[in-house]
Amino acid sequence: MKFMKLGSKPDFFQTEGDNIRYVATELGTDVAINVGDVKFYLHKFPLLSKSARLQKLVATTNDDNSDEIHIHDIPGGPAAFEICAKFCYGMTVTLNAYNVVATRCAAEYLEMYETVEKGNLVYKVEVFLSSSIFRSWKDSIIVLQTTRSLLPWAEELKVVSHCLDSIASKATIDTSKVEWSYSYNHKKLPSENGNDPLWNGVGKQQMVPKDWWVEDLCGLQLDLYKRVITIIKTKGKISADVIGEALNAYTVRRLSGISKGMIQGGDVVKNRSLVETVIYLLPTGSVPCSFLLKLLKAAVLLECGEMEKSELMRRISQQLEEATVSDLLIRAPADEEMMYDVDIVHRLIEEFVIRDQSAQTDPSLETEFQEIKTPRILSDTSKVKVAKLVDGYLAEIGRDPNLPVSKFVSLAEMVSSFPRSSHDGVYRAIDMFLKEHPGITKSEKKRVCKLMDCRKLSAEACTHAVQNERLPLRVVVQVLFFEQARASAGGNSTPDLHGSIRALLPGGSHGSSRSTTTNTEEDWDAVPTAEEIKALKGEISTLRLGDGNEGVGNDRNDHHGAKNQSEKVAASKMKGLLMSKKIFSKLWSNKERNGESSSDTSESPSSINAEETKSHSRSRRRSLS
Repeated sequence: MKFMKLGSKPDFFQTEGDNIRYVATELGTDVAINVGDVKFYLHKFPLLSKSARLQKLVATTNDDNSDEIHIHDIPGGPAAFEICAKFCYGMTVTLNAYNVVATRCAAEYLEMYETVEKGNLVYKVEVFLSSSIFRSWKDSIIVLQTTRSLLPWAEELKVVSHCLDSIASKATIDTSKVEWSYSYNHKKLPSENGNDPLWNGVGKQQMVPKDWWVEDLCGLQLDLYKRVITIIKTKGKISADVIGEALNAYTVRRLSGISKGMIQGGDVVKNRSLVETVIYLLPTGSVPCSFLLKLLKAAVLLECGEMEKSELMRRISQQLEEATVSDLLIRAPADEEMMYDVDIVHRLIEEFVIRDQSAQTDPSLETEFQEIKTPRILSDTSKVKVAKLVDGYLAEIGRDPNLPVSKFVSLAEMVSSFPRSSHDGVYRAIDMFLKEHPGITKSEKKRVCKLMDCRKLSAEACTHAVQNERLPLRVVVQVLFFEQARASAGGNSTPDLHGSIRALLPGGSHGSSRSTTTNTEEDWDAVPTAEEIKALKGEISTLRLGDGNEGVGNDRNDHHGAKNQSEKVAASKMKGLLMSKKIFSKLWSNKERNGESSSDTSESPSSINAEETKSHSRSRRRSLS
């Protein structure tokens, strides 16, 4: 820290009690000056020789036959006045970043100008500020912080503006020219620790990070921080990602708990003002999506204005593929039954979908968002990532027993057209939802299950699905059928189905993809016995496309003809299976035994017949084998 010493005489100021200060000399004092609640007993001559204002005040007291002067509005209070008085006596005083602004304002108040005496206090303080304080990074920040209690004096004397300009200029300087100390929490390089095997003992110049200035500014109050960041942005030398990092660091420092999606204590009005200010300061260009979602969570908790929340959602939708599931888990207001605020995530997905549709009709939008980090605004990669994100989000919110079916389905359908190679994520979300919502109707369960395309399930997901008693029997039949079809095709892909077969399946199955690495759940519910699964597989195995003389793929020369013929045979057998009252009665009875019974009816006639014949014996399903 920079400092400057003024005067050379010893300090003769003495204290009596808490509010009396006097100069201990042989010469008696001849004036008493009341500054706030402190009374100073001083001598007129040294004071009047340097202060034009005290000359006027003493002249007034002489006219009133009084030896006391009252000063109640001097900036800096008794402490700043004492420094000025000591300077008048020629006593040693030390100026530093903590007291220099108060001294400058008090000297201005007392009119200690060069016109009164050469080398007066105002001149000396100005020299110290310009030659030392404003050239120091940390001193400039300290001085700026002290100005808040000295307004409007510090503002009128240009101290605030000089500090702001000094800080902004240093923050935007080329990092190779940064030669001062700064606060930065990072792992030391090997050479900094002296552990670098190539280090020869000679100091090396370390690389200065682009965001070296971020942490030092976190100590500023909101109004000053806003002004500093605004000037830094105006200079146009700092990238958007660094500005975003600065805002992130400041928000985390000032809003306790925001990293965990909550606000712990503090003044609600001040916290709301902070969030709204940070949103206002967000730079044009890309800011980490995780930080934007933290702000959105805080904006919801603090009930910020709709304008601020809409601006955040617009920005988030432009880079939604960068988000994670935990980022989207925004707690619902306390007066709502649901665990999470699904509506706000629905709006985010809707913004993304609208942007997709707009980009397809108006290619000029691509240049509008050219600063966004994604290489292509609406690339298939982005859509795949968003679809995967939604799948994971649905799996999490599906655990909420108060989540309505309509909200679950609506959110899933918004990304149903997005490309995906697997529907394992959709299956996992559906399974989680059915587990926590056992009381939904058969039609609601059908609506949920239609989100999934059974042809796009992995072998692992198929194995789990055929043993999952939460799924409707019709879905289990589909899964087994496609599993057998895939096996007969000799690969992992499912061949296109003949229209007559497709007609037997729930129409227009849709869904989304999710990495199979997240599908496994140890707590998936109880499953049918091995004998029951074997029985059902036995029925479906008769439909294998490559069975017997109809073996598709056995004779590659007759591949296409055999395929069409086998599809017709398979369709006929499948239809016969689904229409069999006896078989479906047995199958449904066991499903109903495990809570699958419902008052709703299925589209197929066989399901109607199945509901008429109900049984509670699992042995009847085993009889199919």
